[in-house]
Amino acid sequence: MPYTFKILPSGRMLHHMLRNVAVIVLPDVAVFELGVLCELFGYDRTADGLPAYDFAVCSVDGRAVPSRAGFDISVRHDLSRTEDADLVVVAPYDNPAFEPPASVLSALRRAHERGAWVMSVCTGAFALGAAGLLDGRRCTTHWLHAARLARLHPAAIVDPDVLYVQDGRILTSAGTAASIDAGLHLIRQEHSTAVARMLARRMVVPAHREGGQAQYIETPLKAIECETLQPVLSAVLATLDQPHSVETMAELAHMAPRTFARKFREETGTTPHDWLISQRMLLARNLLEDSDLGVDAIAERTGFGSAATLRHHFAQRLSTTPQGYRGTFRSAQPV
Repeated sequence: MPYTFKILPSGRMLHHMLRNVAVIVLPDVAVFELGVLCELFGYDRTADGLPAYDFAVCSVDGRAVPSRAGFDISVRHDLSRTEDADLVVVAPYDNPAFEPPASVLSALRRAHERGAWVMSVCTGAFALGAAGLLDGRRCTTHWLHAARLARLHPAAIVDPDVLYVQDGRILTSAGTAASIDAGLHLIRQEHSTAVARMLARRMVVPAHREGGQAQYIETPLKAIECETLQPVLSAVLATLDQPHSVETMAELAHMAPRTFARKFREETGTTPHDWLISQRMLLARNLLEDSDLGVDAIAERTGFGSAATLRHHFAQRLSTTPQGYRGTFRSAQPV
C-alpha cells in the first residue's frame, strides 16, 4: 500500500510527551489551516478521553495579525510563548516571498535545538527554510509552491508529491487538508493510533488518507510546440489507443530510433517513453473524471492495454488507484 508520508531519521531525537503547543501566525495568515491547528490541539476534549494541550496562538509582538480573508486575528501571546512549547507550528501565509522577521527564525532554531517538534503547514515551510531547518532534509509544501521552495532553498530536498514529510522532528505538510493528515500523524506518534483515530472521528475525517499531492496537481493537456517533431507527437496523441514505441515513433519521423530519441529529448526535455506514459495518464485521468467508462475500457482507450497496467502506473505516479482517483474527483459515478 502506498504511503502519503515519509519518515527519515535525522540525528538524535529527544522524546517527550506532547503537551504544549504554540502556533506562530504571520501577516496574511490562512484561516482554514489555522482553524485546523485549533481543532487538532486547541480544544479541550478530555471529557472524551483525549489529551489536553496548553495551546496558544502567537505573533511577533503579541498584537493582532491580518488574515488573508480580510479580517484581523486577535492574538494574546508573543514569541516568548514558543520557548517552552513541545511543538512550534508556523501557520501558512499568503505570500511565500515574505521574509519572516529574524525573531521568528531564531525562535524556530531554538525550538529545534532543544528537541521540540517544529512543524509547518503549506507556505509555512518557507519560514522553516529561511531558518535553515530544511537544509539536507526532505520536506514538502503545496505543489503550487514546491518549485519555488526548492529554488530558494537548494539544500532542502523538496518532495512535491506527498501530503506531509517527517524528517527527524521536522514535520512539513502540503496545503489545506494536508494539515489534518500531518497533525493526525503527529498525534498518532506522540499518543497512539487509537487517540488519532478517535480525534479523526470527532473531526469527521479519515484517520489516514492514501495517495499524495500528485493526484491533485493540475496537468491539462498542453499544446505541442516542438521545432521538428510536432507532427509526430500530434499523430501519437490522436492514436493513444494504438501501440507506440520509440521505434514506431522514429519511423513516423523518418529517423533512426537512436537519433529520434536524442532529438526527442532535445526538443521536449524528456524521453519518448516517459512522454508517452505521461500523455496516456493525462487521458486516463480525464476519462475517469468526465466519463462513465469502466477501468478496463479506459485502459484500452488510453493504450495501457489492461486494467492491471493502468493500476500499476497510477500507483507509481499518483500513489493511488484509478478507482480511488475517480472516487476523489468524480463522486457518485459508476466505475
